[in-house]
Amino acid sequence: MRRSRCRDSNLSPLAERETEAVSGRFQWLRVGALIGLMLAMSACATPPSDPAARAEFDRTNDPLEPMNRQILDFNLFLDRILIKPVAIGYRTVIPAYGRDRLRNFLDNLNEPVIFINDALQGEFSRANTTAGRFFFNTTFGVGGLWDLATTQVGLEKQSGDFGQTLYAWGVPDGPYLVLPIIGPSNPRDASGMVVDGFMDPWGYVAANNGNRFTGFYRWLAQGIDERSRNIESFDEIQKNAIDLYAELRSLWRQHRAAELRHGEAAPIEDEDLYTDPGTKKQ
Repeated sequence: MRRSRCRDSNLSPLAERETEAVSGRFQWLRVGALIGLMLAMSACATPPSDPAARAEFDRTNDPLEPMNRQILDFNLFLDRILIKPVAIGYRTVIPAYGRDRLRNFLDNLNEPVIFINDALQGEFSRANTTAGRFFFNTTFGVGGLWDLATTQVGLEKQSGDFGQTLYAWGVPDGPYLVLPIIGPSNPRDASGMVVDGFMDPWGYVAANNGNRFTGFYRWLAQGIDERSRNIESFDEIQKNAIDLYAELRSLWRQHRAAELRHGEAAPIEDEDLYTDPGTKKQ
């Protein structure tokens, strides 16, 4: 009876599709809440009693290390049996020219979210550059297949996500996290990913046209393309790392620190925040 009453309502087809789009996004909130509950119930690393060791423990900011290592093992297993073989096949079948067109197209789809976040951070010059890139590449770059904004008019690609916005607003990052499939993160960035999903206009456009899984396919394409571009470099890291977990944690924090500052170098007094104590020479 409830279903029949809903169908007999005065909602237009457009309104119904918009409702479905919003409902789909609330699924991400449920997933986020579930992850938060799992983290709260997870066993944490026991802080050492030795003062020097405790200082290193606090500086590393990884109280969930036992759980994180298990998730990393799962991610590496999934990468070995599925993700890496698919990425190798993708790189083998699709020539570099085609892969570059796909990467440019996917990057162009991300420009609206980058624009919004740069504006929220008060980075209006960067937001203006992003808007110019989007309109130029969409118009003259055939929907973004060619990044002519960079090569022809010098509008460089900007960075911007809601985790970065929260950083600009002074929100702390919280402990280090390793998320299933997604990989290294922290509570601030994980929350930011959910908000970015709500910001993304293409999800609403796709849902309003009956394509509810377009966002998933886009995320999948981005992941495969990204993995295909880092096959050799990640193999090298795995080969040379004494402790792969600590190495990845350090590398990700350094990379993320640069992203948070839009590529600018970290202040000298902040450098230890992104230097993993586990990788320091004794």
